[in-house]
Amino acid sequence: MMNYKRFIFFTVIFLLGISCFAQSDGFKPSATNAPGKQYPQVSADGRVRASIAAPNANKVQLDIGGKKYDMVKDEKGVWTGESLPQDEGFHYYQLNIDGVSVPDPGTLYFYGAGRWGSGVEVPAPDQDFFALKDVPHGLVSENLYFSKLTNAWRRCFVYTPPGYEKDTKTRYPVLYLQHGSFEDETGWSRQGHANLILDNLIAAGKAVPMIIVMDNGYASKLSDNPADSKTRPQPVFEEVMINEIVPMIDGKFRTMANREHRAIAGLSMGANQTMRIIMNNLDKFSALGAFSGTSNYPSTDVIDSATFLDGKFNDGAAVNKQFKVLFLGLGTKEPNPFPGSVGAFRNMLDKQGIKYVFYQSPGTAHEWLTWRRDLEQFAQLLFKK
Repeated sequence: MMNYKRFIFFTVIFLLGISCFAQSDGFKPSATNAPGKQYPQVSADGRVRASIAAPNANKVQLDIGGKKYDMVKDEKGVWTGESLPQDEGFHYYQLNIDGVSVPDPGTLYFYGAGRWGSGVEVPAPDQDFFALKDVPHGLVSENLYFSKLTNAWRRCFVYTPPGYEKDTKTRYPVLYLQHGSFEDETGWSRQGHANLILDNLIAAGKAVPMIIVMDNGYASKLSDNPADSKTRPQPVFEEVMINEIVPMIDGKFRTMANREHRAIAGLSMGANQTMRIIMNNLDKFSALGAFSGTSNYPSTDVIDSATFLDGKFNDGAAVNKQFKVLFLGLGTKEPNPFPGSVGAFRNMLDKQGIKYVFYQSPGTAHEWLTWRRDLEQFAQLLFKK
């Protein structure tokens, strides 16, 4: 019994020592770490430190922010290394072991860059708006459905606001919210914290309680013509959204099933998709949010309104009557081509006298903190009387 107590005592002391060391040199475990894992760690100035036991490896690198950093092995075979300061916000990263890129077992896994991999959170001064707080919380449910258009099973995640399950009479407006390229339907609730953002806004009285639908923007089908069997699948997400997702949500959830109470938004590729969807279906949606992208994504720097989207933005007065909210968001550190494409779209809106809200996320690039801030701003504008 005494040996067991001594083991527990020294184990606690050891763990406390690790924690104190991590904090004494300015590094703290990331909020994205797997339970009980001390690495990766983040310093006050945004450096990321990773560590992994790989005694038989010859070379290990930390791959983050488009750069690889050599790690150093100690006498126990544990490799440790750190990056230069990273921008505040969420970052995908991986470890490279003898030329093979692998996720870091120290973190939870996130789907991005076309794979399941590691993520690290560099704390931001304003992170309180997506923090887990002692407020009423909604529910994120996983919904499976069979798509006849794609001949495949699909899924979406649906956020229902606090009180949805108890008050069985109230109906709610709906925001359809799309991810970006090489991401999927898990992004907005995991990396984006959309549910926590809305929980906090609703609790503060800043946003109308709403349902949020987060589906997968990749949807394709083969041609119906047997002669085209060798052609590439055709994208059909717009058809899936209008003909399958919206009717399913209206049939399964207590929605306010009309255009005045439907909004659609997306980031990057999702912004391109949602803008085309709403402009081709103005009878279905009344508000649009385009985060880090527009229909001229990714590179058009000049837009002719007479031909852009079949001239749908050519009549400013008509567009203003159609949209309750037209929101554009962009990070101040976004790389090319995003400032140029969004800037060209804004110039076109200005020339046509089209009303819109433009928000810039300070100090962020093409990443999740930009889009979290966009959603926080956009959601406050929706469904107001």
